[in-house]
Amino acid sequence: MEKYNMPITGIASFAKYPIETDWDKIDADIAVLGIPYDTGVGFLSGCRFGPRRIREVSTHYARGDAGFYDPESDEVLLGAPAKIVDVGDADVVHGKIEHSFDAIEYAVRKIREQGVIPAIMGGDHSISIPVARGLKDEGDVTVIQLDAHLDWSDAPGGQTLGNGSPMRRMSEMEHIKDMVQIGLRGLGSSRKEDFDAAKAYNSQLISAREASKLGVEGIIDRIPKADKYYVTIDIDCFDISLATGTGSPSPGGFSFDFLNDILVGIAEKGKVICFDLVEVAPQYDPTGATSRVAAMTMLNFMGHIIKNKSRYE
Repeated sequence: MEKYNMPITGIASFAKYPIETDWDKIDADIAVLGIPYDTGVGFLSGCRFGPRRIREVSTHYARGDAGFYDPESDEVLLGAPAKIVDVGDADVVHGKIEHSFDAIEYAVRKIREQGVIPAIMGGDHSISIPVARGLKDEGDVTVIQLDAHLDWSDAPGGQTLGNGSPMRRMSEMEHIKDMVQIGLRGLGSSRKEDFDAAKAYNSQLISAREASKLGVEGIIDRIPKADKYYVTIDIDCFDISLATGTGSPSPGGFSFDFLNDILVGIAEKGKVICFDLVEVAPQYDPTGATSRVAAMTMLNFMGHIIKNKSRYE
């Protein structure tokens, strides 16, 4: 009997790709990893449920090895011979920050040791701290952040590992070099002195309005040429009308097409060795639109990373 593999059937792996539970035998170009962790949130929590919901809605858009057809570019993305697997979730434990961060770092390192690109679903933005730690054997890494917020707080209330601090913590890592922070706007946890610190580090800061004026080509030109890129995407980089399901939504921000055009430009510019998409909190969006935006953003970015992969091997 022919197997149709419809969206509503089977286990909800990301986009119906095969599940690989043996992390010593990851035979793939990209491994999708969930990090259901939100202990780093100081206000609206709930993004621990993001990975499960993104997986579920992603089955609506792709069919495993068949990939998906993009009518705008007239090409099939993520189909065979591209190899994508879903490796499940990092072994996080609520309230145990040290254990959870060690587990996240371990997962990222295991994936990268096999030459595979981690495509990560958070989780709050603090998970980018151990993700970056997991890249410390890569040599110099340039970080590109797409976010409404600077995330450069040092230790508010003594908390050094919260979701307002990942970029500050990365700046302290020896292997993290250049940074580009795109989409900044509105009010966030970072104060003027945090912006001053980011500028002193020589991070490229591009506000949402400036990004609109620069256009996609202008933004990509501002990104330094590098051997390896780690891209971290906070779902609140999108306009609040597109992504209400997050803990820190902010009016303004990017349209879906504009953000995805930026990601295409990044994939064309250089070698993306890792990316994460964080802060999806589905319970704040009963329509489910936020999770769908997240799933399609990941699929599109993954497709263009694979499309350009041979150029940088």
